[in-house]
Amino acid sequence: MKILYYECFSGISGDMNLGAMLDLGVSQEKLIEGLNRLSLEGWKIDITRDHRHGISGTKVTVITGDESASDDQGHSHDHHGRDHDHSHGHDHPVNTHLSFQGKNKENSHSHHRNLPDIENIINSSSLGQDVKQVSLKIFRNIAEAEAAVHNVPVNEIHFHEVGAVDSIIDIVGAAICFCSLDVKKVYVSDIELGGGMVKCEHGLLPVPAPATASIIKGFPVHKGGVSFEATTPTGAAIIAALAEPAPVSLRYSIEKTGYGIGQKDNPALPNILRVYLADTENKIMSGHQSFMVECNIDDMNPELSEYISARLFASGARDVFFTPVIMKKGRPAFTLSIICEEESINDIREILFTESTTIGLRIMPFMKETLQREYEEIETHFGKVVIKKSFFNGRLVSVKPEADRCAAIASETGLPMKQVIEEIMSLLKK
Repeated sequence: MKILYYECFSGISGDMNLGAMLDLGVSQEKLIEGLNRLSLEGWKIDITRDHRHGISGTKVTVITGDESASDDQGHSHDHHGRDHDHSHGHDHPVNTHLSFQGKNKENSHSHHRNLPDIENIINSSSLGQDVKQVSLKIFRNIAEAEAAVHNVPVNEIHFHEVGAVDSIIDIVGAAICFCSLDVKKVYVSDIELGGGMVKCEHGLLPVPAPATASIIKGFPVHKGGVSFEATTPTGAAIIAALAEPAPVSLRYSIEKTGYGIGQKDNPALPNILRVYLADTENKIMSGHQSFMVECNIDDMNPELSEYISARLFASGARDVFFTPVIMKKGRPAFTLSIICEEESINDIREILFTESTTIGLRIMPFMKETLQREYEEIETHFGKVVIKKSFFNGRLVSVKPEADRCAAIASETGLPMKQVIEEIMSLLKK
């Protein structure tokens, strides 16, 4: 199976991602041709060979507004208003330099677009449907995060960070590159967020920016490796839309390595995004880190069990089950066990301590291994039924209809549920 593996040891931004994709071998002509399909005015993209700490890679700089209408001005502004130094010191000489310019020019800094504006730009373009879908998914990640931060509806929020032309180029460019690579899975390492303060639309805030913190939840991160914003909202949104945390069991053989050079020249840690194009086997793709939360209870009214179980599922628990046990002094009791992801632990802890009678919990990390699953809707004489297929190492090992739908059919028809299942299974064998 062909995969991408993002190694974000120095964070990720939109331009670093474009650089890494081109360094992997994505055609520059294909990228520019795709971007021109947006019919978006007022941008220029510079593609150079550059170095950080002696490592050679590709550096992409998107220049917008008045600067896109002239030669290299020496600096531009990213979507947080920070200056990027485009000068090239002795540690990273330029080997080649290519400049591609959008079809037309405009003063892009005057535009404050919302999500519907951006969706219209993308949907009205002649880009392929796959590129449109990925682009919109990335943009929606940012828009939903900003809406949550500012407590306003997604379609009503106006913010220049996402509306800026450079962000549109970064994100649609990411989608063009990703779709051209035709990979089956994308994984990401721990992500460096950076440190210090970042200048946002409403003033200085500590790194990570609020939108970044919201977008990147659920991914392993760390801070302080560098003293600046290493991961931007655009970079976080690309990861959130495309990738999942790499399982500890992941094994892969590297086909190609791409280095995306960032805009910073940091003496302590090279401002580089490294991405691998690799091959791996399906059998290692299904494991990931989960948590087991358990408590023993011998003094709770059993009538509370169903209510507590429902609350636990609603809080994000993947499974909840009760096991009869004998506790000290021969007391009959039960163990309440919850399987969950790390982001749900705090909510589950609160439910158990406030709703049950337990006075202590056991929280244990473990490796959860599951079969790969696919869902397919088929037409039967009962109507449409969803079929769940399970795969091991890419081999189909289980096919069955969803139980809830079979139960509903049995209730509607008066047939025994087992007969409904048998009749649907007979259709699958034809």
